[in-house]
Amino acid sequence: MNWLFLAIAIVAEVIATTALKASEGFTRPLPSALVVAGYGVAFYMLAQTLRTIPMGVVYAIWSGAGIVLITLAGWFLYRQRLDAPALIGIGLIVAGVLVMQLFSKTTGH
Repeated sequence: MNWLFLAIAIVAEVIATTALKASEGFTRPLPSALVVAGYGVAFYMLAQTLRTIPMGVVYAIWSGAGIVLITLAGWFLYRQRLDAPALIGIGLIVAGVLVMQLFSKTTGH
């Protein structure tokens, strides 16, 4: 269940961050409400995950996956493009999360 909680936290954070851009500085009520609700769900689920999975592992996966998904949301929804160094950096973040998941004994598999 803890991995499901982490997945929900990641998705909620991505939704909230995507809505943050759409809120235009909290001047638009619907996206602003989505920001608050999304971050509330994200942090609640993150707290549940931290009960059994080490904090460093949770945060690495949460932030790494969030970076990749937010980048994709920015690309598709807001036409934000990245240059090669930015894409390489994101690739290194993904590689780090994969190394932790595949080889670390601290991830609680």
